[in-house]
Amino acid sequence: MRRADRLFQIAQYLRGRRLTTARQLAEWLSVSERTIYRDVRDLSLSGVPVEGEAGIGYRIKSGYDLQPLMFSPDEIDALVIGMRMVQAWGGPQLAASAAASLAKITLALPKEKREFVEASALFAPSFHIDPAHGERLELIRQAIRRRSKLRVEYADVNARISDRVTWPLALYFFGGTWLLAAWCELRQDFRSFRLDRVRRLDAHDTYPSQEGRRLADFVRTMREQERRR
Repeated sequence: MRRADRLFQIAQYLRGRRLTTARQLAEWLSVSERTIYRDVRDLSLSGVPVEGEAGIGYRIKSGYDLQPLMFSPDEIDALVIGMRMVQAWGGPQLAASAAASLAKITLALPKEKREFVEASALFAPSFHIDPAHGERLELIRQAIRRRSKLRVEYADVNARISDRVTWPLALYFFGGTWLLAAWCELRQDFRSFRLDRVRRLDAHDTYPSQEGRRLADFVRTMREQERRR
């Protein structure tokens, strides 16, 4: 759990009870009591009205409520266009998750801010995108998460077809195109594959987390190649 999420959770617990001890909070959140003491102190310093003391218990003054999410109009536009781009380009599962996330954010906004979401004139149309593209993107995303090898039938810039067994490491969006960053068993090196040139794709055996073939290694290699240019 991220620290910000833990602080929010502590505040929620303290609002709903008379007194809550550090030991109880530590057990519920699977952290040490020392961590709880530090978190409670930081909540107090940030303006949350925490009452009580170590060894006795804590509570938050009656009537206190967490502030609603506050975003500027520009920040709301950034969130909306980001979610809409994911809906258009991210595959079916990510698209559904983006829509659900935007709905949750909208509900959490103060009423006077919600109209900015509805009024945002930034769009990412999806009618021109081949549905097969989203399916490939989802398959690759799951393969990265599970460390599954991908067998790729790939067409190069001259339309020559080759079969590759790859270790998928990341997806990145560049110049209007999704690319797969991977270790290629055929070339014994890192390669980037444009998804719009992938003819066939299937996942099979898992691959190990091997030194020299990880995402950090890919990024380092790309930076070194860029410097040499």
